[in-house]
Amino acid sequence: MTKQAQGHFRAVTSSPQDLAQLEAIMRETFTDTFANEQSAEDLNAFLDKNYNQLVLKRELTDQDSETFFYKVDGQPAAYLKVNWNAAQTEKQFENALEIQRIYVRQQFQKLHIGGILMRHALEIAQQQNRDRIWLGVYEHNLNAQGFYQHFGFQRVGQHTFTVGTDRQTDFLLAKKL
Repeated sequence: MTKQAQGHFRAVTSSPQDLAQLEAIMRETFTDTFANEQSAEDLNAFLDKNYNQLVLKRELTDQDSETFFYKVDGQPAAYLKVNWNAAQTEKQFENALEIQRIYVRQQFQKLHIGGILMRHALEIAQQQNRDRIWLGVYEHNLNAQGFYQHFGFQRVGQHTFTVGTDRQTDFLLAKKL
């Protein structure tokens, strides 16, 4: 039988401690996931531009967005960022909830935390009476695509996602609720 992590969700605030923890986990998980996919220069440029405390503080104060830590034994094991209304990164999905970021730290993988995060996002979408939930996933991230398909997401389009100077293709996946 596979072990499942026991933890809890906590909304991330814009406190200095939360900002520092969020920046650290974002940089760590993005690097762990994508370091082999682009140059160190492109990766660092992306991290410096998108995962700095000024950007994160602005995101955390957006009324149409929420970010959560999933903590196990007091430490952040994963995080989830969801957007709705004007905070969505694509404007083509009306009355929808976007999962902009869903990451589990390497040492907590294989403990079903990804499923816990996904169910939390689905619960938020249902509480908000959204018609669909959607996300973007890197075209070469087959593990993530399989995970999303398991939850009923289907490909509905694609967009360009730029990491530094590297223009990549993300598939847009959606699920009707």
